[in-house]
Amino acid sequence: MIGAVFLDVGETLVNESLMWASLGARAGLEPHVVWAGLGAAVARGEEHWRTWELLGVDRPEPASAGLEDAELYADAQPCLHRLRADGYFIGLAGNVGRGLGPVVEHFGLDVDWAASSSELGVEKPSPAFFERLLEVAGRPAAEVAYVGDRIDNDVAPARAAGMLAVHVRRGPWGYLQRGAGIQIDSLDELPAVLGGA
Repeated sequence: MIGAVFLDVGETLVNESLMWASLGARAGLEPHVVWAGLGAAVARGEEHWRTWELLGVDRPEPASAGLEDAELYADAQPCLHRLRADGYFIGLAGNVGRGLGPVVEHFGLDVDWAASSSELGVEKPSPAFFERLLEVAGRPAAEVAYVGDRIDNDVAPARAAGMLAVHVRRGPWGYLQRGAGIQIDSLDELPAVLGGA
């Protein structure tokens, strides 16, 4: 029985489309050019930051923490409220270059724990990243779920760690990568998936 749920941040809870458009504008690029570069990075199996190299521009930096250019998906808060009501331990964990405290505070997220790869000292898809989550949950892997938009960074390594891996199909990776066992199109579907696991 699942008792703990960890969720990725970007393109799982947070819609990054405004962020990418804003960064593109700082680099002097139209949004469709940025989307094309991001698509090329995904198709090559490369990390998102390679988008700027592929487009031949310097990597732009956000004006601040980037939160002014981010918004939660509409189903994020209702899902977290439902998970809380159902009694799950809720964690956030993703490959982010800064701490997740500002994200939790900015969006008022009701979670038990949050840490970025920079705070953990290890990035997905490393097995050590998922081992750390299991330590935090204090439960066997079979009682822990990880939810993310990427097969390569989220689903496959969580499954390899023995966790219930849930692929939320949104964002560029969510649509372009295939091979998920449990796939959902909205976080509205997550509580039922967890309850049936």
